[in-house]
Amino acid sequence: MSGRDLFCPPRRIRRGAALTLVFASVLATGAATGSFGASDQKSSSQGARTATVGSAGSAGRQEDVTDAAAEAMADGKSPVEAAERAVSRSGDRWGAVYSPGEYEEFEEALDGLYTGVGLAARRERDGRIAVARVRDGSPADAAGIRQGDRLRSVDGERVDGRPVTEVVSLLRGDATDAAAGTAVSLGLERGTRAWTETVRRARLSTESVTVRELAGDVTVIKVAAFTKGSGELVRDAVTRAPSGARIVLDLRGNSGGLVSEAVTAASAFLDGGLVATYDVRGEQRALHAEPGGDTSRPLVALVDGGTMSAAELLTGALQDRGRALVVGSRTFGKGSVQMPSRLADGSVAELTVGHYRTPFGRTVDGSGISPDLEVEEGVLERAETVLSGLGDPT
Repeated sequence: MSGRDLFCPPRRIRRGAALTLVFASVLATGAATGSFGASDQKSSSQGARTATVGSAGSAGRQEDVTDAAAEAMADGKSPVEAAERAVSRSGDRWGAVYSPGEYEEFEEALDGLYTGVGLAARRERDGRIAVARVRDGSPADAAGIRQGDRLRSVDGERVDGRPVTEVVSLLRGDATDAAAGTAVSLGLERGTRAWTETVRRARLSTESVTVRELAGDVTVIKVAAFTKGSGELVRDAVTRAPSGARIVLDLRGNSGGLVSEAVTAASAFLDGGLVATYDVRGEQRALHAEPGGDTSRPLVALVDGGTMSAAELLTGALQDRGRALVVGSRTFGKGSVQMPSRLADGSVAELTVGHYRTPFGRTVDGSGISPDLEVEEGVLERAETVLSGLGDPT
C-alpha cells in the first residue's frame, strides 16, 4: 500500500449531529475529486451495516456530492453545507464532510499532534474529575499542576459529572478551534486548597504507547491509538521486554489510527503472513505482516466496546492466526472503507466504497470481534491469570 495508511478515531463535526467514524486504508495528499488513482490514493473506513459496496453506486454518490458542492459554490452558497446534504441523502451511514481546517487537524492528530495543556483526566466514582497524569514539560507541568489534583472547571464551566471526552474537548478548545498560545482558565483543588490557574495551550505530541512491568514477569503494552510511529514503539517494547516476560497488549479504548502502524504492530507478534484483506470498489487487496516477529511469548490482547477500526483489524489478525487469546468484551464493529474526495473549495467528502476482513474472512462491520474470554470487570487481573496458565516463552 502506498501513501499514508490510516484509520481515524471518531470525532464530532460541528455542523452535523452525528459522530464521524473514519477509518482510512490509504491517505495521501492531493487526491483528485472523485478519483482513486494509483499515485494519489485516499481512503478511510468505518463501521457500516452493508457487507459490500458496489463501485457504480459509490461512484454515483461521489458525483452527487461533488456536483452539489460545485453548484453551490457557483451560486455563491456554502459548498460544505451542500455536500453535507448530499451525503445525508445518499444513505451512507458513515459519510462525512470536513472543512479544509478540520481535515488538516484530522491529519495532524494522526501524526500524533494535538493542541492542549498536557494533562490527562479521569472521572472518579463520585463523578468528580481528577488529573490522571501530567505530561513532563507541558504547560500544565510548568504551572505546577499535579497528578491527583481535582479539576473543578474549565473556562468557568463546571466539569463535575461530565464525560471525560467532554472535559478533554474543553481543555483543547475544540468548540472554538483554539490554537496554540490561547489561554484557558482551570479551576483546581488540592486537599483544602482551591485556586484558579491560567495556562496557555501548546502543540504537543500524544503518548500513543505506554509500557509497564507487573509482578510475575508480565509486560503490559498499552496502545491508546495507532498514530505515526506507534507500530515501531510496540515492536521496540516487545524486544525490550525482560527475558521470560509474558505480554498483555491492551487495546481497550483504542479508537483506531494509521493502519500501516497496526500492521507494523502485528509484525511484532507474527512471523509474516496475512493480517487482513480489504476491497475498494470490488478490487481485492491484502495486508501482510513483516517476517521475524516474536512468536514465542504468551500473549493476551485486551479489548472492549471502545476498541475500533485499526485496533479491531489487529485483534482479528492475532485471534485468527492463533497468536493471542483475546480477553474483555465485544469490540465496536467498525470496518468499512471510504474514499475522500476533494471538493471545489478544498473541503473533503468521504464516502464508503468497501470493507475489510480478518485472515479467516470474518467481517467486523456492525458485529465487532467477540473475545475468547468475555470479562466485564477485573479484566487485567483475569489476563494475568490466563497468562500464568499459558506456559513460559520458548
